[in-house]
Amino acid sequence: MYNKDKTILIRFPEGKTGAFTIPNSVTSIGDTAFCECRNLSSITIPDSVTSIGDSAFYCCTSLTNVTIPSRVTSIGSSAFYSCYNLTSVTIPNSVTSIGGRAFSNCTSLTNVTIPSRVTDIQTDTFTNCTSLTNVTIPSSVTGIWSGAFQWCDRLGSITIPDSVTSIDYKAFFESGLTSVTIPGSVTSIGGLAFYGCTSLTSVIIENGITSIGDAAFKNCTSITSVIIPDSVTSIQSGTFQGCTGLTNITIGTSVISIGGFAFMNCTGLTSVTFRGTITADKLDNSFPGDLRDKYLANGIGTYTRPNGSSSTWTKI
Repeated sequence: MYNKDKTILIRFPEGKTGAFTIPNSVTSIGDTAFCECRNLSSITIPDSVTSIGDSAFYCCTSLTNVTIPSRVTSIGSSAFYSCYNLTSVTIPNSVTSIGGRAFSNCTSLTNVTIPSRVTDIQTDTFTNCTSLTNVTIPSSVTGIWSGAFQWCDRLGSITIPDSVTSIDYKAFFESGLTSVTIPGSVTSIGGLAFYGCTSLTSVIIENGITSIGDAAFKNCTSITSVIIPDSVTSIQSGTFQGCTGLTNITIGTSVISIGGFAFMNCTGLTSVTFRGTITADKLDNSFPGDLRDKYLANGIGTYTRPNGSSSTWTKI
């Protein structure tokens, strides 16, 4: 079904099987045009197309690869949502916007290059892309929004460019990250941003960030060492809770409050260093054993656990 001039493809028959070539007259693939066409095995999109609408290929579960032509500027929300067998997609540099959930639940998708004109990775864009191992984020991107890469459990190391200013809530929630460097251009790390990234061993937080959100690194059990830069003023509740592999923490000069349970259940802690001054009343039960009242009134002390192991606390 097309509009009168055959410039908009409105609807493809849901039960039709096999391959389909979109006519050259079409400039726009409409919202839900191929929605739940589960037997569509191949699609050829002509160079005349400039936009792909919301949910355009939603649940096209037989599609294995898609080439998006070089005149397309926008890919709508949920455009390829739950295309379970989609293993590769070519996104041209002409694309300036990719809608939220555009590739969510594409569980066979292995790698993605985000075009150099895209400025935001929207909410849930790549959620549950469980085979995704490689993502290239260009220097045009300023925001990585909520759930953008959550549950991407094979995603290894990732480079976040200096253009990014915000990493939002659950951005990498329970992903398979092994290492990440968060540039100083980022002013805040959202709550649960890296929660449950159990393969994450290396985290570098560069100077410039001012706030680390609630449970941002909670249950990242493989992190061994963290340096909180001098730009950070607050560490929120549960930020590193349950990071059982964490042995060393250095807390920067500007931190004036550490939220409740921020380092609770960090059972491997052996060294905590404060670069600045923080009073006991600002610690709010942040560490194992309620060290706030016992040893940290002056930022100096040693805490011995019931099992005999100890942590050394220093002020420099």
